[in-house]
Amino acid sequence: MPVNPELYFDWAATAIPDQDILESALKKSLGSWANPSSVHAAGKAARAALEEARAKCATVLGVQAKQLFFTSGGTESDHIPLLAILNRPEKGNVAVSSIEHPALREMADELKKCGIECRMIPADKNGFVTPEAVLQTVDAKTLFVSVMAVNNETGAVQPIQKIAAALEEQYKGKRKPRFHVDCVQALGKIPIDFLNDSGVDSAAFSAHKICGPRGIGLLYLKKEEEIFLRGGGQEGGVRSGTENLFGAIAFGECLEKYAFVSGQKNERLQKQKEWTDSFIKELLAIKGAAIIPESRGNLSQENFSPWVIQASFKNIPGQVMLRALDAKGICVSTGSACSSKKASRPILEAMGVPQGQRETSVRFSFGPATTREGMQALLDAVKEVCAAFN
Repeated sequence: MPVNPELYFDWAATAIPDQDILESALKKSLGSWANPSSVHAAGKAARAALEEARAKCATVLGVQAKQLFFTSGGTESDHIPLLAILNRPEKGNVAVSSIEHPALREMADELKKCGIECRMIPADKNGFVTPEAVLQTVDAKTLFVSVMAVNNETGAVQPIQKIAAALEEQYKGKRKPRFHVDCVQALGKIPIDFLNDSGVDSAAFSAHKICGPRGIGLLYLKKEEEIFLRGGGQEGGVRSGTENLFGAIAFGECLEKYAFVSGQKNERLQKQKEWTDSFIKELLAIKGAAIIPESRGNLSQENFSPWVIQASFKNIPGQVMLRALDAKGICVSTGSACSSKKASRPILEAMGVPQGQRETSVRFSFGPATTREGMQALLDAVKEVCAAFN
């Protein structure tokens, strides 16, 4: 059944693809069909197209093209710098925030089998990881630190620049652990202004969160580092495997169209902030409804992405709300799509959200096709479901 884009509120799981960009990218890639690693004329044409796409991405992100590497997606872009510590002769520890995406949280935990301790950096009740919490978790043996830029379930914008500065100060004159940032939910949602000239050593991005195709990601590496995974040596030896030229071209074009550039006023972003602020106020007027974290109604909205809201509804299990809205043609989720088949909600649990509230929570996430009218239709539908249960 076709889905009305204005009633699609699961953008944090995946964005509706930009058909014009994907068709254009496919046409361009079909015109440069050779292997970019081949040295003949056809291969050189494909290589030129790939490097043009990389340059576009670099310009938008404000970094050097040689610092960007195409991957298969956000998960691989998280794994590459994390697994690079296996090349280190010493066996230390890694510190990841308790609100990380499973791609990092669960992979870091697996490193225990390799003799590397995994430490969790606690988040506070509002879903934020403070620089103080990071410094209290790390020590001289910490090899890798990871804190995501924007949480995929609550929308909490983490103080990345302050954490980076705190780590730089803490380890001044000593070996500093690699600081990695998962930017998957930040790209196209907030300006990315913390890569260049900062203490961020690596960052992960994914195209399908900004209307691009699935199966293509980007990894930013501030400096060259020895990678654990080996293969044919493509992407400067950072990510082996024949390059996805179609995906790379589409990613570059989506970045140009949808990414927010720091310092530039964006009317669409401002509109979403206003709509989300109004949405939260109306949602809180519904009997039994609450926002997670509850303090979001009082804190500055600058601390949260306006594109993600986590809410709970007393006496209505999240899966029930999801199905009730789905029956009305409205798409929402109960959290990360990567964890949708699991009963636990580790991010909400890390924030100290009571079990009953975790079980009755759903996530509303917005995107470029979202309209004020669509958000009002969502509110009306939620009110109807709540009225039927209370």
